[in-house]
Amino acid sequence: MVCQLTATELADKLRKREVSVREALDECLARIRRVDPDYSAFLHVSEEAAIVEAASAQKLIDDGEGGPLTGVPLAVKDNMCTSGLPTTCSSKILEGFVPPYDATAIAQARSAGLVIVGKTNLDEFAMGTSTENSAFFPTRNPWNPDLSPGGSSGGSAVAVAAEMTQLSLGSDTGGSIRQPASLCGIVGFKPTYGRVSRYGLIAFGSSLDQIGPFARTVEDAALMSSVLSGHDPLDSTSQKDSQIDVTGLKKGSLKGLKVALPKEFHSDSIEPGVREALDFAIDALKKEGVEFTEVSLPSIKLGVTTYYIIAPAEASSNLARFDGVRYGPRVEAGTDHIGMVSATRGRLFGHEVKLRIMVGTYALSAGYYDAYYHRAQQVRRLMADEFERTFKDFDLVMGPTSPCVAFPLDSEDLDQMALKLMDYCTIPANMGGFPSISIPCGLSNGLPVGMLLNGPVNGDERLLQTAHAIERALPHGHKRPPMP
Repeated sequence: MVCQLTATELADKLRKREVSVREALDECLARIRRVDPDYSAFLHVSEEAAIVEAASAQKLIDDGEGGPLTGVPLAVKDNMCTSGLPTTCSSKILEGFVPPYDATAIAQARSAGLVIVGKTNLDEFAMGTSTENSAFFPTRNPWNPDLSPGGSSGGSAVAVAAEMTQLSLGSDTGGSIRQPASLCGIVGFKPTYGRVSRYGLIAFGSSLDQIGPFARTVEDAALMSSVLSGHDPLDSTSQKDSQIDVTGLKKGSLKGLKVALPKEFHSDSIEPGVREALDFAIDALKKEGVEFTEVSLPSIKLGVTTYYIIAPAEASSNLARFDGVRYGPRVEAGTDHIGMVSATRGRLFGHEVKLRIMVGTYALSAGYYDAYYHRAQQVRRLMADEFERTFKDFDLVMGPTSPCVAFPLDSEDLDQMALKLMDYCTIPANMGGFPSISIPCGLSNGLPVGMLLNGPVNGDERLLQTAHAIERALPHGHKRPPMP
């Protein structure tokens, strides 16, 4: 089956004319029609537009101009602007909105010949860790449909894990690519902040947001990252010379690799089964010559608290533009502009979004700015400095991606604070802007466990190279979910 191939394998078959782009697309669309009703990964499937893109991709291949991923199906998280396709952020306040332009990352993907098959579900405006905060429906984990796939990019993770597409795009503000990748048993990569343009990504936390890929292998994720990356004059935070070079991806060696294990990542808050899977993987890597050293990074314990001041503060500013005037539907109420805006935002924003807007507005208000937002930025700098010092002595910082495996949807045992703690291990990479990747490293009670690898700022190439070598060395890494 084409759907079971990795992106690299499919692209190779396309180049060798063993399968056509249209045949690959048709099988992908058939798989979505058959499987997605059980998992609800997609908000919108664009069959007609995808058929047109498939024809263009086939012409590139026929003319010998295709790239390494030309013709491969791609799903896109629905917070990235896509010309001609709905972009809702899983919110009623943007229901029916169709952008007139592509986000830069989308334009890059189209130029490389990837075929966009649809837009995937997410927690509303990317605010959540379970994909239950979508205004439309929750997404279900292909390992067990009663469990959450994680969030906020749950739909994109499920699209790849359930073999509906080979690749998908997500956004990561505090772990929203890596955490669902871990819970769904696939690879999720957050590049260094500024190496992938954020232009056209509907902003949540502008200093934290980063677009990145989901894939079944590190090689696929690396190739997709190379397509996405590069300087963009439309994004003022885009780095110069930021193209991710993956030509040396397969040349990595594990012998002599120095890895730091923060004891804060290996605390009692981590589920025993997750610790066991990670310890088993560490033992396997020791046999390959990897050197592990336990270190202490005390600021990690402050990460969740710091994040939930900075991110909501930035969100309260970014989401002010959604007022019923410029985008989406409008609720007519009262006799003046203020009444209309209040009614629109009050009725069309979901509970979690309104909660974070209120928290962020409070943190930025006069009299509280220094006590909360300014102090949180100081802690953020402290955390970034601690990691930077660690990277001077070590090649990687490793830990579990998520403190637990996939958890039940609508679980009464998980309160909102427990859900926010799901990002305990992933938040530091967003605070420091450094690259971070989650790769499968085993199972706990039959559910996937992710290993989190962090590298220094702009060390994306070395991180991907090392992750590729680790992936090959792990005996119980990639497994398919027990689904049709």
